[in-house]
Amino acid sequence: MDIASNGIKIHVKDNGNGNPALVFLHYWGGSSRTWDGVTGELSGQYRTVAIDHRGWGDSDAPEHGYAIVDLANDAEGVIEALNLRRYILVGHSMGGKVAQLLASRRPAGLAGVVLVAPSPPSPTVLPDERRAAMSHAYDTRESIAWVLENVLTAKPLDPVLREQAINDSLRGAPSAKIAWPNAAMLEDIAAEVAAINVPVMVIAGEQDQVDRVETLQTELLPRIANARLHVLPGTGHLSPLEAPAALAALIQQFVVELPA
Repeated sequence: MDIASNGIKIHVKDNGNGNPALVFLHYWGGSSRTWDGVTGELSGQYRTVAIDHRGWGDSDAPEHGYAIVDLANDAEGVIEALNLRRYILVGHSMGGKVAQLLASRRPAGLAGVVLVAPSPPSPTVLPDERRAAMSHAYDTRESIAWVLENVLTAKPLDPVLREQAINDSLRGAPSAKIAWPNAAMLEDIAAEVAAINVPVMVIAGEQDQVDRVETLQTELLPRIANARLHVLPGTGHLSPLEAPAALAALIQQFVVELPA
């Protein structure tokens, strides 16, 4: 389904029923279907709402407007349009940084946050050559396959999921591909995330080369009062594709343990 939000069309996969709803925000290079393996495990018990960020999947791709605040406003508009009364934000990587900013606003109905291999709230500073390489990482099938196999995952993906990930990254709008490494990942929202006042679970991949466990322990956990860390063994950055069942089980455990 398509929802008008923040002046553009945002594509959403809305499945299942149940309270609270789970709102999923994907990584730079992914789409709402990145979460299919996770939502497939959970939509029998919960309503799952997976969003295509602007410039990715089937959402609109404006030329400008790819700051973290823009993505957070898009997601907040979807939540309001769907009239979600009680929900949990589940954000992966770039989507995790978006979830942090949105949660810092203390929106009505927010019951908790799950951050999956999240980009930290502090700026991610890289050497110029690495940033330039990131800007072109999703240019071709070959470049995407190399990044998948050498950076993003700790073990080979199922061939169908590998093809899905390649196609999602290829489809991304040029403006969306460039915005993250050159601007959004450099944004500093550390002061804002201190305002988060709901339970937060951080799920890190033991072998994540992008947002490493040590980085999250120093740059994220001390800044969010209610955050606790769980490490997925043998997993890289793309746990929604590498270990969807294990990830879904952790999310379900988090939901069950939330205060009524």
